[in-house]
Amino acid sequence: MFVNFIRNNKVVAGVLAFLRIYIGYQWLTGGYGKITGGSFDASGFMQGAIAGAGGEHPAVQGWWANFLETFALPNAELFSFMVMWGEFLVGLALILGIFTNFAALMAITMNFAFLFSGTVSTNAQMVLITVFILVAGYNAGRFGLDRWVVPFLKAHYPNQKHKNETVTA
Repeated sequence: MFVNFIRNNKVVAGVLAFLRIYIGYQWLTGGYGKITGGSFDASGFMQGAIAGAGGEHPAVQGWWANFLETFALPNAELFSFMVMWGEFLVGLALILGIFTNFAALMAITMNFAFLFSGTVSTNAQMVLITVFILVAGYNAGRFGLDRWVVPFLKAHYPNQKHKNETVTA
C-alpha cells in the first residue's frame, strides 16, 4: 500500500522532485568542486580507509580494506576520475530528472562506498532519501525529463522477444 502510494501519487511526486533535486545538488557540487579543483586524488582517502581497518574498533571492514588496497589503490587515477565525474553526472541527472532510477542507483552505490570506507558525514541521510527515490521508480522523475524520455524510449524501443524464445498462445 505504501509503495503504491509513493509510486503513483502526484503530490508525492512533487515531494520526491524536491528531494531528488536536493540530493542532486549535493552530488553536483561535490563533483564540480573535485573537477574544477584540478588536483583531486582519491588515493589519500583510500589510504585513510585502509588504515581505518586496523585497531581494536575498526571503522572499515577487512574485506573492503582489502579491495581498496589490492584493486582500488593501484588504480587510484581511474577511481579518482570515476568519483569526480560520477558525482557530477549523477547530480546533473537527478536535478534534471533524467534516467532518475539509474542515477539514484549509482548515487546509493557511491554512498555505500563512502560508508564502507568509514566516512559518515551526510552519506547515511543521502542513502535514506535515495531509497525513497528508488522505491518510487518513475514517480520520482515525473516532474523532470523522465516525463518525456521514458515514454519516448518505451515507444521506440519496446520489449522484444529473443529470437530463440518460443512464443505460445
